[in-house]
Amino acid sequence: MLRTGREHLETLRDGRVVYIGSEKVTDVCNHPAFRNAARTVADIYDLKRLEEHRHFATSDAQSAGSYSSYYLQPRSREDLRKRTRTHRLIADATYGMWGRSIDHVSSFITAMAMCPDVFARKGAQYGDNIVAFYERMRAEDAYASYAITPPQGARDPEFYQRQNLTSPTLRIVGETDGGIVISGMKMLATGGVFANYVFVGSILPLAPNQIKESVTCMVPVGAPGVTLWTRKPLEREAKSEFEAPLTWRFDETDSMLMCANVKIPWESVFTLDDPDQARGIYIETPAHSFGNHQSNVRFHSKLKLIAGLASRIAQSSGADQVPSVREGLGRLASLEAALDGMIHGQIECAEDWGNGYIGYNRRVMYAALNWCTENYSPIIDSLRELCGGGVFQMPADISVLEDPVLAEQFETFFRTPQMHAKDRMKLFKLAWDVVGSEFAGRHQSYEKFYAGAGFVVKNYNYREAPWDAFRKIVDDLLDSYDVPPQSAQEATELPAK
Repeated sequence: MLRTGREHLETLRDGRVVYIGSEKVTDVCNHPAFRNAARTVADIYDLKRLEEHRHFATSDAQSAGSYSSYYLQPRSREDLRKRTRTHRLIADATYGMWGRSIDHVSSFITAMAMCPDVFARKGAQYGDNIVAFYERMRAEDAYASYAITPPQGARDPEFYQRQNLTSPTLRIVGETDGGIVISGMKMLATGGVFANYVFVGSILPLAPNQIKESVTCMVPVGAPGVTLWTRKPLEREAKSEFEAPLTWRFDETDSMLMCANVKIPWESVFTLDDPDQARGIYIETPAHSFGNHQSNVRFHSKLKLIAGLASRIAQSSGADQVPSVREGLGRLASLEAALDGMIHGQIECAEDWGNGYIGYNRRVMYAALNWCTENYSPIIDSLRELCGGGVFQMPADISVLEDPVLAEQFETFFRTPQMHAKDRMKLFKLAWDVVGSEFAGRHQSYEKFYAGAGFVVKNYNYREAPWDAFRKIVDDLLDSYDVPPQSAQEATELPAK
């Protein structure tokens, strides 16, 4: 099935409960804090259905019919390229500003279902469950978010034990013949307001005694007992698309997932009562490489926007003719090309996962992930320097055009030889939404931490590095020569008295 945008919006009217502070929202499709972003998701669904995109954005299976290509389980590099091209279509449509888009968690689930034996260690039914749920999501063309880290205050379980308090982190609080019952909180369901499901799990290591916290399952957003507590929505702060073009359409939101005695059927449970397995499913399957390959592609789309914006900003004042400015633009271009190469490298150096499946190269993917984490802030700073004080020199808003006298003065005094005043203001409004608005600030933090703290990402790279091969290069070089014979003789002679 290939879902339409309208069909997806209808799935969001499922009784879900979202809180903005104390305000209870039950219709995210029409609420002023979410309606434009909801429309963005719907547009993505319609985009991949267009005839000019269907040959790569959709795939076909004899048993499944047509389905979105981010559900494709690759058996060749061409399959990987097809998936990547679909990621790029979605990322380009959102300018890389929608981190947990419809193809992100779907990629995790697709990759996990390639290795059901990892789930079957606690029972064959759990391997069957992940495959069946993958097939269900593929058939529904569903949108899933995830919440796979405990709340920050709950990462010291001994504190709660000493104080005789219940830990706030999500855990199993009951089991029945029909399934499990979960309560507690998980972070951070980015995009969850617009999703059908939230995948609950544990990407961080758990203590051996955190048995009941080690559950992995799929939670319907509209299930009884589920609420999403969202951060401050930014969309409704945008006065118009002209004033804040990215905030207006692409605030995906971030929400804490709250569960109060939520019943999960056994068929939606993938791991339980095993802290090691709960984390292992991301590493022992291609899940982490599939999901973060999408992240690399998305970041690349954002970088292309930033590079183009930097060039236009320089052109707007004629600064693009200054050699030092061209040097800075050249550096941006080199960074964009480097990331593009790392993305292609993940395909060309594909890894074999057995059973005929292949996946993106994890070493190259983690290198790109670390590259993105380390470079976003300096990239934004380079754009900020090009903007200079231009972003502060514009009128408060475009209402100046409503007054003929002000409009004439605006066009007279705010234009440059290279650009009319209105076009220049429009350009700088966009630039501010990338470097200085609240939306921009959220992205600054998001790009730094979305894959975990910096040391976590570097540890991924440490884990995947072929240290034995690196050390062998050194050892072989050391073994290729020895102490010269004369030096050896001198070293054995006793010093003269």
